[in-house]
Amino acid sequence: MVLNHLIRAALINKNHNPRLAYIAPTYKQAKSIAWDYLKYYTKSIPGTKWNESELRCDFINGARITLLSSENFDSIRGIYLDMVAIDEVAQVSQGLIDEVITPALSDRRGKMFLIGTPKGMNNIFYDYYLKSQSDDKWYSYKAKASDTNIVDKEELDAALAVMGEAKYNQEFECSFIGNISGSIYGTLVDDLDEAKRIGNIPYDPAHLVHTAWDLGYTDACSIIFFQQINHNIHIIDYYENEKEALPHYAEVLKEKEYIYGNHYAPHDVEQTDFSSGYTRREVASNYGIRFRVSPRIPLEDGIHAVKMILPRCKINSDNCSDLLIALRHYHRKYNDKERVYKIKPVHDFSSHPMDALRCLATGIQEQTLTNKNRQLIAEGDYRIL
Repeated sequence: MVLNHLIRAALINKNHNPRLAYIAPTYKQAKSIAWDYLKYYTKSIPGTKWNESELRCDFINGARITLLSSENFDSIRGIYLDMVAIDEVAQVSQGLIDEVITPALSDRRGKMFLIGTPKGMNNIFYDYYLKSQSDDKWYSYKAKASDTNIVDKEELDAALAVMGEAKYNQEFECSFIGNISGSIYGTLVDDLDEAKRIGNIPYDPAHLVHTAWDLGYTDACSIIFFQQINHNIHIIDYYENEKEALPHYAEVLKEKEYIYGNHYAPHDVEQTDFSSGYTRREVASNYGIRFRVSPRIPLEDGIHAVKMILPRCKINSDNCSDLLIALRHYHRKYNDKERVYKIKPVHDFSSHPMDALRCLATGIQEQTLTNKNRQLIAEGDYRIL
């Protein structure tokens, strides 16, 4: 598809000597993936010439399409481009795009395609995928095998049986969690993605901003900023840091433009500091943060509470990229001996933002129950009167 876009752009481009490129992670990949296609789709165009040694196609109007690699991107510095397609973006470095491609495109106001298969979230392909969801200047498209029907269902079923569900979803269903076995919320996040509930979710000044915390000092302290708008929960911002005291986080809240409502914290906010004799809640109150304590419930109940509210959530992909990575990564470890997943999730970087999310889920559930009880009491008093 992108090679045909490059060919079309080469033929209709009105700039002097248009230059276009297809870039793969290695030179060998570029040749084996694209060269035969390029020759096939240009063979009927009059005046077209191919250079086998340089993997380039020259057109009669002076345009040229060249196949390149990202192995040593310094070797292609200084070129100019009207259009470029970068394949298997998860395998290329950020330096290629920042230091070579962006300057090469800027002179000609060129366009860039980033295509590939998801390979987890610790790469630039995932970063740009999130960017495309929050920035209207980018276009994003997923081509799932189950939607395109290009591959026969019989072949897909055979691939699923051989590869297993996780790897299959990565290779055929464009899943960024395909390499994360035992992901707890991954499927729900993919559902949000499909429903276009992850992207540009702006702050609405007409509604209060609430926060949900996971407190920590040596470990990360995580803060989720959200708004309750009708039945939806808009997660508009996220902040995380470590080895910072409470005054730092109070300053972070003040620096933002938000007007705050409730601040939800876990039960350990009631812990008393030995040196001062004050609880964390009392100290926070001195800095203008009046915490509501989310109910203390078993871990699995908290996970269930998050699963119940996630379908109602909309998430800002730009401000909450770290939170989204944690959501997709949070997982249970597989026990090879017993052939089951362990009940307790793996404790890693994703644990703290997920603790904050559980605090959010249980906190607003408790608040909803409190509001209903108040309403019932008020209605009861009215009937008595």
